[in-house]
Amino acid sequence: MNVKRMIIGCGYVGYRLAQAEQAQGYEVEAFVTSKEKSQQLRAKGLACSVLNLDQVDNENTLNSNNAVIHYHVPPPSQGSEDLRMRHFVQLLDRSAAPKRIVLISTTGVYGNTHGEWVNEDSPTHPGTDRAKRRLDAEQTLSKWCDEKQIELVILRVPGIYGPGRTPEARLNKPVINKAEAPYSNRIHVDDLVAACIRAATIPEPLRIYNTVDDQPSTMTDYFNAVADHAGMARPTTITMAEAQACMSPAMLSYLGESRRIGNQLMREHLGVKLRYPNLRAGLAHCFQNKTYSGDNNH
Repeated sequence: MNVKRMIIGCGYVGYRLAQAEQAQGYEVEAFVTSKEKSQQLRAKGLACSVLNLDQVDNENTLNSNNAVIHYHVPPPSQGSEDLRMRHFVQLLDRSAAPKRIVLISTTGVYGNTHGEWVNEDSPTHPGTDRAKRRLDAEQTLSKWCDEKQIELVILRVPGIYGPGRTPEARLNKPVINKAEAPYSNRIHVDDLVAACIRAATIPEPLRIYNTVDDQPSTMTDYFNAVADHAGMARPTTITMAEAQACMSPAMLSYLGESRRIGNQLMREHLGVKLRYPNLRAGLAHCFQNKTYSGDNNH
């Protein structure tokens, strides 16, 4: 008998995961923050309820007995703690125990390694509040799962892209020149979904898997490759010093960190076979009717 699947935070990734798990015969129940979104997903054939983790409802429970829970809810936008995760743990305390929880986290918890390679044994040094919130979520849920003896798998994920989620609208703004551009990492949404499914089913999971493709590059490489596939002009380039005066604080915070993430455990232990191991393959899927004309190192 298939174990029930629950998806807490059913957005871009969660809906694709729900479709994939339904196709495999699983009963799937999704949770979103608004009634409107819930109605939209129900109209698409997905059982969906409203769950707002910004509010504490001491009467609320989950029908999570022996289920696998996929937790995809992002932290709040401020602070260094993830209060939504803390509310979720309170909710779990009132609910039947799940079999396993699969948490989507971020590779941002490693902080800036100045371009050096990172694996799951690397120390966490989050340098931004958003990464600190993610690490707080990991630690809060890990503590609860250890106390309750519930299986937990944490997928540390970088930038996610896929059909309908590529930054054409950003191409009219400058990017950092390639000589100064820091390393960044990505994963195609379909490969992330495959990792989520494996994390839900692998008999003896490890606690943490870096869930990234095979080819770290730079944000400049990424925007250039998107432009090539979309048939648009590549963005202009500026120096890092020039960027300080014209880029948003959010973009500058991303550019302030450089790391290359290794995925050996994901490939060899979790058993994920990447359909899109690099930008060339992934963007070709996103822009199937476009002709690629970019550099070989994308």
